[in-house]
Amino acid sequence: MPRTTLASLTTLRLGGPIDEPLRLSDPADWPELVQTVRGRGEFSPLVLGHGSNVIGADSGHAGTIAVMNTRGISVKKQADGTVLATAQAGHPLTDLVAWAAAEQLSGVECLAGIPGTVGAAPVQNAGAYGQQIGDVLDHLTAWDWESGVLRTLPGRACRLRYRDSRFKNSPGRWTVLTVTVRLLRTPPAPVRYRPLIDELGAGAGATPPVAEVTAAVLANRHRRGLLLDPHSPDARQVGSVFLNPAVTAVQAERWSAAGCPVHTDSDGQLRAGAGWFLELAGCHPGRRITENVRCSEARTLTLSAHGDATASDFTRVLTALAERVEAATSITLRPEPVAVGTWLVNDRCEPGGRQRPTLR
Repeated sequence: MPRTTLASLTTLRLGGPIDEPLRLSDPADWPELVQTVRGRGEFSPLVLGHGSNVIGADSGHAGTIAVMNTRGISVKKQADGTVLATAQAGHPLTDLVAWAAAEQLSGVECLAGIPGTVGAAPVQNAGAYGQQIGDVLDHLTAWDWESGVLRTLPGRACRLRYRDSRFKNSPGRWTVLTVTVRLLRTPPAPVRYRPLIDELGAGAGATPPVAEVTAAVLANRHRRGLLLDPHSPDARQVGSVFLNPAVTAVQAERWSAAGCPVHTDSDGQLRAGAGWFLELAGCHPGRRITENVRCSEARTLTLSAHGDATASDFTRVLTALAERVEAATSITLRPEPVAVGTWLVNDRCEPGGRQRPTLR
């Protein structure tokens, strides 16, 4: 009989019944976990870290769930002065960033405050303030469920793009076990991201010490409601609910002139601010969209669940908001959090679903 729920494994706290998950704390126990999954006749388990970027299905999950709790960082100094830091997949990303700042190693300082585990970071190519994990990823080890072997993949083989990777595009095939980043014992790259420049009180192109940049990022994320606070009224959330949409040069010119922030991502693609489009569609911080879903008090792009909210409630709100924006602007918003578990028809955030919430 199911003894727990997907909700208990996610920050959004939504999701139905599951069997007791397999929790991996010792990397040496990985072969045993593989044998257990294979013994159950399954291709691969659903692997979760902190569940900070997923929406768990109301129906739960019928298969095996593995929770990555492995921790630890090992270091190798290189002849060129760089440092290779290898973190276990279950290690909190925030702890890796804090460790790097304490060691005065640059390369991940702008990732401070991003929730989730190190192992999840390459899957989403986690990033913020102009920096992403793909900038420093040297290699990683991942279990290939298709071939049944452990593989070491260099960073370029991971095909990291804006919030995308080969792992995200092959769900169920790969489980990341360790991540190795190449860090520098030098000042961070020049700061060019405007909110961070303002937070530091420095001019564009300044290179403050790593610890100062990390502290500024955390302060700015706190001010913008981007830190997960279990005591906040917006605690049940997954951060930004939509990706910044790709736009053409013509669209960029049009919407930039209207006040929308537009930037070029690491792939050279023009992207517009998803939050701005939501505000154009009538959303604003603190707005109650439906009875149990509302915009966070600090920013429009974060939605929080309340009361008896369900996963289908939440995803239908995403669908309705995306359709409202597209009808008004012809801009298509894509959800950032990933739906996991067993979903019923029309519960996912997909255009064309038949059921709609009443938006307030």
